[in-house]
Amino acid sequence: MNVENIAVKKVFDSSLLRRIFSFAVPYKRSFIISMLLTVVLAVISPLRPYLIQVTVDKYISNQLMQMLVLVTIIQIALLLVETVVRFFFSYLTNWLGQSVVKDLRVTVYKKIVRLNLAFFDKTPIGTLTTRTINDIEAINDVFSEGIISIVADLLMIIAILTVMFIEDWRLTLVSLSPFPILIIATYIFKESVNKSFYQVRNAVSALNAFVQEHITGMVVVQAFTGEKREFARFRQINKDHRDANIHAIFAYSVFFPVVEIILAISLGLMVWWGSNKVLNYEVTQGVMIAFIMYLNMLFRPLRMLADKFNTLQMGLVASERVFKILDNQDYIPDRGHEQGKDMKGAISFDHVSFAYVEDRYVLKDITFDAKPGDTVAIVGHTGSGKTTIISILNRLYEVQKGSIKIDGIDLAGYSLQALRSRIGVVLQDVFLFSGSIYDNITLHNAAISREDVISASKLIGIHDFIMQLPGGYDYQVMERGSTLSLGQRQLISFVRALLYNPAILILDEATSSVDTESEQLIQNAIDKLIADRTAIIIAHRLSTISKADKIIVLDKGEIKEMGSHEELLRLEGFYYKLHSMQFNASAAG
Repeated sequence: MNVENIAVKKVFDSSLLRRIFSFAVPYKRSFIISMLLTVVLAVISPLRPYLIQVTVDKYISNQLMQMLVLVTIIQIALLLVETVVRFFFSYLTNWLGQSVVKDLRVTVYKKIVRLNLAFFDKTPIGTLTTRTINDIEAINDVFSEGIISIVADLLMIIAILTVMFIEDWRLTLVSLSPFPILIIATYIFKESVNKSFYQVRNAVSALNAFVQEHITGMVVVQAFTGEKREFARFRQINKDHRDANIHAIFAYSVFFPVVEIILAISLGLMVWWGSNKVLNYEVTQGVMIAFIMYLNMLFRPLRMLADKFNTLQMGLVASERVFKILDNQDYIPDRGHEQGKDMKGAISFDHVSFAYVEDRYVLKDITFDAKPGDTVAIVGHTGSGKTTIISILNRLYEVQKGSIKIDGIDLAGYSLQALRSRIGVVLQDVFLFSGSIYDNITLHNAAISREDVISASKLIGIHDFIMQLPGGYDYQVMERGSTLSLGQRQLISFVRALLYNPAILILDEATSSVDTESEQLIQNAIDKLIADRTAIIIAHRLSTISKADKIIVLDKGEIKEMGSHEELLRLEGFYYKLHSMQFNASAAG
């Protein structure tokens, strides 16, 4: 299981932040309003303590009850205004974050579906799930709890400190004298939590990859009685995840009490210094009361500022991982303009060589032609390169050497959508999505009517079976079609391929997983359909390809023999040996 680990970074990457905010450009108005609200909050916050100071010093001491009532009303109004502003600020920042997340997730998924299959061959699905869901969700925190919230807190701190220094700079300096301790504690806390967050992210990615991989492969785990071994591995990964979170919790558990202690020391120093000044009439009682409120308001954002910086940093880490996918150029270039509407299906492989890994060729100098309407069968031992031929014909992978043409036009000359829509594929490992049989056949293509689906199903001979299911074509299959047999899934995929009316029909081991009756159904349908289509059949059962116009025998990525069934038998070479082995095995059975 290959899981990407992210190393701790200490450098704040402003370029990543700019790139994140580029996704907020469509929501510029909401961003500007939220920033203006931060200014409003910074201005409003110190007003209430100041009004209380004025009330104590001027109105209570002088028993001006009318002014006292007026100031109280103003205080209540300010409190209501601040509450409303905070509501809109919180709502706007979260709305902005979720809007950016929505757009970014669409952009990432659009990128993923265009990536070359080679990318998926080397990237765990769980890791991609983490990128698309967890990491993108973390970017939301950049807006809801990150940069905008940090700016709001900093503005509030500046506003409160400014008022405090204007009121009494000596009392302010005495009150803030424990601040160096707070700065040191904040730095230690920030570094500790930052490291823990990285560990948590890596642990989440490992958990996602492990769970997805093992649930998908549960049949293998149970078949080889690997439950205890894999459970032990899961417990260790889960323990790493817990330990990373506990490390962060420990840092919080230490930091917040430390902040409270520093606040208490600040208040104690302020009272010690201020009480002497009050007795000497150098500081008023109102200033003392206001300073208590100022200090509490000052420490409130300071408690969370380090945590918000870490949240911002983790959002940047998540964005780096997400942008790495967006910057990935491992995709098939789609620059062709041919639409292939009148595609006849003439196929030409001209000295084609292909390797999944550089210089380790699985296809070597493959050359063959198929005329429109021809049936070409490809046979060979497992690993000989049969499935690779159809993968490169679909341009799921790019060839390194040689060229492939359809109707005399290089594959790169066709648009990918046009090319793949004109090639129907039935794979050995049939994949069905959660949903109805109808949706699995049409793949949500609105251009395919229910009548077309029923007509194709009748042609294949699966209509009666479908109608016996609860709900018929609306029967809900489970994930990967686990409620249906292999043969039934194969037949459904066959209907799916036929409905797209392909010019070229590819059957990759299409009958290897079905019983004799289902195989006969498919064979009858093939006989009706391949008369007007070029067909490429990959099969282990040589009995299904005896009528093919051309049979290609592959061995270790090379063409060893090519000809009709009778011609190859007369050669008494590779094909003859394969045929003899199957014939003898059938006779023995």
